[in-house]
Amino acid sequence: MAVEYDIYKAVAGYMRHQYPNNLWHFDLAGVSMSKAQAGKTKAIQRGRGFPDLQILEPRGGFNGLFLEIKRNGERIFKKDGTFASEHILEQADWLNGLRLRGYKAEFAVGFDECKTIIDAYFAQK
Repeated sequence: MAVEYDIYKAVAGYMRHQYPNNLWHFDLAGVSMSKAQAGKTKAIQRGRGFPDLQILEPRGGFNGLFLEIKRNGERIFKKDGTFASEHILEQADWLNGLRLRGYKAEFAVGFDECKTIIDAYFAQK
């Protein structure tokens, strides 16, 4: 099973090829860092849960697209419909806050789902 970083690399390659003139950025909080780097990063963040990918291009009445990327097979919800973990709940809170501010903001599990959401987003006028 691929780690999230492998999916980030695949999505970045896809963005460079398919949407080369658009603005996008990955949050690096999920990337392995030294203890010092992790401490510095934590000191300047609002909190946990910020989405992995930000696409800074308005489409379809949205200000931009934010994706919280999960590896293939990772579950967002338990069988009872609650979030699978406290951390996923924090991520969902970020996504909801972004939606309230005019952004499209979604969970995406695996590369194929990322690609589907991105392509649908860019297909909007």
